[in-house]
Amino acid sequence: MTHIDDRRLDRRFERLERQLPASAARVLRWLRDPQATWVRIPVGLLLVIGGLLSFLPILGIWMLPLGLLLLAQDIPVLKRPTSRAMIRLERRWVEWRRRRAARNQ
Repeated sequence: MTHIDDRRLDRRFERLERQLPASAARVLRWLRDPQATWVRIPVGLLLVIGGLLSFLPILGIWMLPLGLLLLAQDIPVLKRPTSRAMIRLERRWVEWRRRRAARNQ
């Protein structure tokens, strides 16, 4: 993986942090800290497993992408696909909001 992938993923995380509530952004910032690897990897794995078990009442599919995002910080193979998926999802979200706003006018 290249430094471009690292920077692209960092920009996506920074943008996500700006959109989150302050307390959630603080937790995400702490998890992204290089010294938090010992917490980030197990939390990421647990979130991925929880996302795969989303048919259970408490767990949800939302856990899967969040777990992959956290794991992408430490696993170079995941950086490029994760950053690209974030960009695609962000673009679709913006398009959906525009269509919804146009429909409501």
